[in-house]
Amino acid sequence: MNVFSVISFAMALTVFFTAVLTSTKDPRAMLDFHGLLIVVGGTLSATAISFQVDRIFVMLKVFWNRTLRGKKPNYVKTITELMHIAEAYRSSPDKALPLVEKSQDIFIKEAMMTLMDGIVDLSTLVKILNNRVNTMFERYNGDANRFKSIGKFPPAMGLMGAVLGMIALLASLGKPGAEKGVGPAMSVALVATFYGIAIANLLIIPIGENLGDAALEIKTKNKIIIEGVKLIAKKTNPIILAEELNSYLLPGERIDLKKLKKG
Repeated sequence: MNVFSVISFAMALTVFFTAVLTSTKDPRAMLDFHGLLIVVGGTLSATAISFQVDRIFVMLKVFWNRTLRGKKPNYVKTITELMHIAEAYRSSPDKALPLVEKSQDIFIKEAMMTLMDGIVDLSTLVKILNNRVNTMFERYNGDANRFKSIGKFPPAMGLMGAVLGMIALLASLGKPGAEKGVGPAMSVALVATFYGIAIANLLIIPIGENLGDAALEIKTKNKIIIEGVKLIAKKTNPIILAEELNSYLLPGERIDLKKLKKG
């Protein structure tokens, strides 16, 4: 479990409930079933009409694995794995095969198996792999952008709930004693708007931003693998390979060769 992500969600919930509990003497005034129904139901309906629902669930699964379970790309682990494969491949491609088959990274396995099969030359293989990386990034990033665009639905649905509340309020103004209910009715009408803004800005849009970062991280990891496969094919020394691949990372992210040697 990713502790920092759990803390972040706890902070978002704290902000929401603190705003609800401290904005009025009677917190029950912030509870409105019809407003919540309009915002949540309307958002889900608009999302289902606009996008493929199955893709939304796929992206939520990515978000769950990356953010809450902490399954982010491990660049150091990837480079270390490529170093072991490179060492074995320098001796004999057959010795590298068991390491490739044990790899939990599908892209490493796919790239190395294609290289060892010898079906295509290295330049063609690199071109194919780059096309796959770009396709994956465009698909994942597109899904993230679609998820962020869902964030415009809750505020719009909240505004619709407020308009419906205002219509009901104005329709009752001609009745005797209706002026006493103007304040409470206005409050109820605006609750739906509050729900929409809160859901969009504390939940949906942050998740979309997170998915965008995930797409970029996966692209970086796969770019490292492509460069690693190129160097493995040339039977490059694993230390040189690691230094080359470190160039894709910031100083704090790079593999420490001294610690690796001690290990």
